Formats: sequence, structure tokens, C-alpha cells
Amino acid sequence: MTGNSIELTEAINLLRSMSGQELRDYGFRVKNTFDEVDDPVLIGPDGLPVESWREGYPYSDKLKRKAYNQEKRLLQVELLKAQEWICSSGQRVVVLFEGRDAAGKGGTIKRFMEHLDPRHVDNVALSKPTETERGQWFFQRYIQHLPTRGRLVLFDRSWYNRAVVEHVMGYCTTGEYEDFMIAVPEFERMLTRAGILLIKLWFSVSRREQITRFAIRRIDPVRQWKLSPTDLASLDRWHEYTQAKEAMFDRTSSEHAPWTVVRSNDKKRGRLEAMRHVLNHLPYAGKDQELVTQPDPLIVGSPQQIQAEVGEDLGWAALRHSEQPGRYSH
Repeated sequence: MTGNSIELTEAINLLRSMSGQELRDYGFRVKNTFDEVDDPVLIGPDGLPVESWREGYPYSDKLKRKAYNQEKRLLQVELLKAQEWICSSGQRVVVLFEGRDAAGKGGTIKRFMEHLDPRHVDNVALSKPTETERGQWFFQRYIQHLPTRGRLVLFDRSWYNRAVVEHVMGYCTTGEYEDFMIAVPEFERMLTRAGILLIKLWFSVSRREQITRFAIRRIDPVRQWKLSPTDLASLDRWHEYTQAKEAMFDRTSSEHAPWTVVRSNDKKRGRLEAMRHVLNHLPYAGKDQELVTQPDPLIVGSPQQIQAEVGEDLGWAALRHSEQPGRYSH
């Protein structure tokens, strides 16, 4: 959330201690709040845009809105073709959207579903378990949302809450965590053996960009509901979340259900490449092969291929961004 002269620790303290109005009084504001692209910009006390998205990002510029809108529409047409194939073939498809808070999961799901036939797709975003659910088998409340023939289900967070958030925040015991980590590969093997196509996406956001997005949520009244006490409590646990994420990748990525990482410091690029990745897994008729190519390798890849999220406490002068070639190298 920092202005270009505010260091990480100070930014965290401001976010934790100040209300949205107090942040505005301090000099922060948010622009593009009515932007249909949903990519608001935090303006710092110096009057300049906070460019925390550059942290560890492989491109020197964000994707332009016009290019984004054009490609998004074309990919959404492909998603409609894919949905028709899912319906006609009876295929069952599950896509898990995971990542740190404010990584862009919900916004990506919104663009996935924007023009799909709502009769044949479900968005599952579960609240914390009830007392009854706590007494059940852990996977039970997720199983009831798995698709029947001809349906697509998008999980905005999933059973992997236990591997990261619950584990880091102490919402489960060590024994419950270990039981989950042992059980989940076989659980997912059962799903895929039953014919479910399972796609697991992790949206990666850098530490400063996450703080910037938290600040936007604090300041913008229509986004304040998105900032939870757990979000704020996580500010001091970045490295614990990193360790939990890496353990999850190591222990739960498999041939039948691999993890794919999506760099999402630039929301627009992340959304498009996530769409492209999912479309590549669906053998629908009439696929535009020139459009649905392999995703940009600088944005999407396996956990081993994509650089770890940047979280080191570096001064802003140390930020660097590369000019590596990729899909959007212009």
C-alpha cells in the first residue's frame, strides 16, 4: 500500500491502525473506482500512483485496457464454446482458484462467468464451517458442490483452506493439517478417476501489491467488506504463508492434479492467461488455435517455473523489473 517513499513496516502499521477516512486524511486516495475493468489505482500522499505491482513482475507496463478488453471478449467466446462442449459431452469440470488474500481470485472468476450460461455453471465461495460441518468429515461440505454431468464448477477458495489459511492462522490442529495433507492427493485421485477434470490455480501476488490492494479495500466504501480481520492478521505472517504454500505445492501437486501458478500483480494479464490455461485443457470443437495458444510462460507455469512471490523487505529504490520476452513484450 505504500507511497513511493514509505517503507514496508510503516505501510503495514498505517493499514492496521487507520480507518479508511484516516488514510484519506493522511493523503491516500483511490481512482478508477468506477472502472468496469475493476483495476483501481492507489494514489499516495505524494500525488503519484503507487506502483507496487512492479515488484518482481516480468513486464515494465501493465496491459493496456483496449488490448485487454478485446482479448477478453475473444477468450469469453471460447469459454462459451467450451461450455457447450461440457454440456453436450457430459464432462464434469472443477477449477480451484486459490491464492493469498487480494490476489485476484474473485475478479478472475467474475470474468470467467461474465457471459457463460448461468444454468450450467456454479461459483462456490463457502463461508467458515458451521458447527455441524465441523463435526463432519472435512471434505464433506465440498463434495456436495461437485458437478453433475455437463456442469462446470469454479471454487473461490476450496478444501485447500486447510493447507494454508487454517494452518497458518491456527484454525486447525497440527494433526488435522497432517491428516489433510496425507488425504488430499488420494481424494483428488478419486475425483479424477471418477472422470472429473480438476484444474488447480494459485494466484500469486507480491507482498507490497497485496498491501496496496488491502489499502484500496480499506478506503473504497464498496470494497470494505472484502477486508477481513484475518486479512489484517495475515500482514505479519507473510513468510508463514509462503512456507505453507510451498509445502502445499510439494505435497499435493500430482500428475493427475498439478498446481499451476498465475502471476497476478497485473490483474488484467493474470485473468487472460488463466482463461487461456483452462481453455487449453478442454478439447472442445471449433477452438481458435491462434488465440488459445499456450499461456504466456512469464505469467503462467508450474510452481517450479514461476518465480516465488516477492516478499523481502527491500526499499523502493531496490525495485527492478525486467524486459524479458513474453506474450506482451511491447
